[in-house]
Amino acid sequence: MISELKILTGKRGAQTFLQSCYCTRPFKVANIREERHDPVLRLMMMSSSPGMLDRDHYRLDITVAAGTSLHLQTQAYQRLFHMETGARQEMRVELLPGSSFTFLPHPLVPHEKATYTGYTNIYLSDNCRLIWSEIITCGRRLNGEVFRFTKLHSVTQVYKDGQLLLRDNLLMQPGSNDFQAMGWMEGYTHQATFLFFDTQVATPLAETADLLYRYLETQLHMLAGITRTHGNGILVRLLGYSGEQMYACHQQLAALLQV
Repeated sequence: MISELKILTGKRGAQTFLQSCYCTRPFKVANIREERHDPVLRLMMMSSSPGMLDRDHYRLDITVAAGTSLHLQTQAYQRLFHMETGARQEMRVELLPGSSFTFLPHPLVPHEKATYTGYTNIYLSDNCRLIWSEIITCGRRLNGEVFRFTKLHSVTQVYKDGQLLLRDNLLMQPGSNDFQAMGWMEGYTHQATFLFFDTQVATPLAETADLLYRYLETQLHMLAGITRTHGNGILVRLLGYSGEQMYACHQQLAALLQV
């Protein structure tokens, strides 16, 4: 089933509002802004489906208008069920000048024999801030489904002015890869990616990277690495054992960046 979600923000005074929204089943969008005068638009992307089923094809298109700020949340863990053919998600995000976008979704949980491909393309403009993350679990560990999925392929690309700033290509095939080997998971069961880009002119990120590093040093039972990227960005890679811990960690990293 092809399912679509399109979001466009607008600006009214100092506030960001939802200018237009189009969605098909199973998607639904709710405004969860608690403070009436909060300049940031806070939306929750909800789904009436328990997860992605075989042959599902999600198409997400988000445009953050100039000078607006959008925080998009998800409702719950995204489950990927048993599949014969596979499921696919395509996400396109465009940040216009002076805008900011934060997207910290709940973890992906691939069930046994799940096959999933995800493509995310993010287009930045001048004076933009992007906070984005992805968490991938080993599966339903309590059910004994540790790396029992068939294939999980996630590609994330970040562009500015037509130039590719970052391409993160993650391919996990339990039947072909030894996840306990050196250079793979090395005993960990969950992996996560956290991205931060700031395209404001002359914004140094060395101190920001140090700030994130100092916080990550306090986190137990996780392994983390930080990389500066082209285009004034920071990439954080995490390995751990708990989706909840990683999700909470991403929330705290985002809070540090928004101080």
